[in-house]
Amino acid sequence: MAVLHSSLAPYSLKKLILIPHLKPRKICHFQAMSSSSSSRPEPTALVHKVPGLNPDEMDRVSDQTFQRYTSSSVKRNGNGVAIVWFRNDLRVLDNEALYKAWLSSREVLPVYCIDPRLFGSTYYFGFPKTGALRAQFLVESLADLKKNLTKRGLNLLIQYGKPEEVLPSLAKTYGAHTVYAQKETCSEELSVERSVSKGLRRVVLQSPANNPNLQLIWGTTMYHIDDLPFDTSSLPDVYTQFRKSVEAKCTVRCCIRMPASLGPAPSIEDWGCVPSLDQFGLQHQNVSLGMKFVGGESAALGRINEYFWKKHLLSIYKKTRNGMLGPDYSTKFSPWLASGSLSPRLVHEEVKRYEKERQANDSTYWVLFELIWRDYFRFLSVKYGNSLFHPGGPRKLEHRWSQEKTLFETWRDGHTGYPLIDANMKELSATGFMSNRGRQIVCSFLVRDMGIDWRMGAEWFETCLLDYDPCSNYGNWTYGAGVGNDPREDRYFSIPKQAQNYDPEGEYVAYWLPQLQSFPKDKRHFPGMAYIKQVVPLKFGNAGKYQNHDKTSTARGKNFGGRQAKGSRR
Repeated sequence: MAVLHSSLAPYSLKKLILIPHLKPRKICHFQAMSSSSSSRPEPTALVHKVPGLNPDEMDRVSDQTFQRYTSSSVKRNGNGVAIVWFRNDLRVLDNEALYKAWLSSREVLPVYCIDPRLFGSTYYFGFPKTGALRAQFLVESLADLKKNLTKRGLNLLIQYGKPEEVLPSLAKTYGAHTVYAQKETCSEELSVERSVSKGLRRVVLQSPANNPNLQLIWGTTMYHIDDLPFDTSSLPDVYTQFRKSVEAKCTVRCCIRMPASLGPAPSIEDWGCVPSLDQFGLQHQNVSLGMKFVGGESAALGRINEYFWKKHLLSIYKKTRNGMLGPDYSTKFSPWLASGSLSPRLVHEEVKRYEKERQANDSTYWVLFELIWRDYFRFLSVKYGNSLFHPGGPRKLEHRWSQEKTLFETWRDGHTGYPLIDANMKELSATGFMSNRGRQIVCSFLVRDMGIDWRMGAEWFETCLLDYDPCSNYGNWTYGAGVGNDPREDRYFSIPKQAQNYDPEGEYVAYWLPQLQSFPKDKRHFPGMAYIKQVVPLKFGNAGKYQNHDKTSTARGKNFGGRQAKGSRR
């Protein structure tokens, strides 16, 4: 195997693939949420739609939730025009940037920029930055955001181009005094923020005679960064210490109650269309097996209702969370949390409402426990910056990782000869999702058993995951590779033991690898020569003996992945 040692490359040398199709069209795809699925029938026996509600049910639940989190007592006293720059906060409810823009203005202009950098290549290994499944989820999320804003007197202006070019031009055209946006934490996103701010400073408004400013609002976590009992530079390096401290000393802020009407908007002739995949240079990928997630805030609220209130699954979450097959072993909130279609504070309030109206137990607490994990990785990205993306991680460890392309591709394509690995990787490629348990197992196998550079795995997840976000994805990969904030640096997941514990009858592997369905259940995980030849031997454990090297982690939530990044990370 070739062993390479990547050095850090300056941003100016980064290969960025610009998409020639990324340009406006006059054909609108506002119906993208429904048409993309209805025009391609999916076998109901094989595909689980998440949430499993029909469109009328989803709209009804969404309207009811909006009523619950809406207030008529908020008074508006602003003037002029304020722009809301939607980024990874594609929602109306509990969106503080949208709320502050409404308070400070007479007219609100919501904007989303289709940034070509989203569809370039990953930093080190040149994988597509955004795969077709996440792009489709984004399209559906934008269509739903546009619909929900329109219901409340606004609309969504969709522009093609870099935010630092689009937003100053809009601010000048409409005389906007402020651009409000959600604050991000990783360097690609921070670079865009700086460029937008610089561009706005060059805009001179006639009235008032000054520059528009960029106001960034924290809104990505359950616990607010300003409420932490320590500065982020002093953030504990062990999750348990962090969790105990915030649970003892912090309170989760209540969701903002939004006004029923958010209008008016400025007079705009062409608000732009929700894009289609071919405008990104991508082809539609039909989900014909596993789970088909529906993008958008309405779907997110529908999933909360379905999982908490309709199916009463919250009460057994802790018992089922390590499952791998089907839609209901876990909440599946992560794709909506990652895109910002769902506020973690709203999840917190719904859990507390469930505890009050139904029951409180270990399972209801455990959902919040997982959200604290998500918070932790977000705050770690503030503390450690770009070291999250470096080979040695936050711990700056020296290690000569292999980057052998052919071996990596057996992992990527699900051809390793280990059914548990192959089934998980095929699920990822087919659906854009993988269970938390599966993510830990395939990470351990790639890094510990294959000796492959963990960043190759992290960047492939960046391509594929619906719930990709840089903080959770790279935080978890550094954790799993032993270069991050893990007190147990030799963590290893034995495939035989994992299979015995979490797929004892081989149902999961037989679902994704149909050739194993005819095998006896006790042979599905190790079918021998009747399956693909194993590409590497296991470091520990074999089919006949479960060795005690399975150092599994505590519950890790839905956040081994979770959101697209934009720009330079080095």
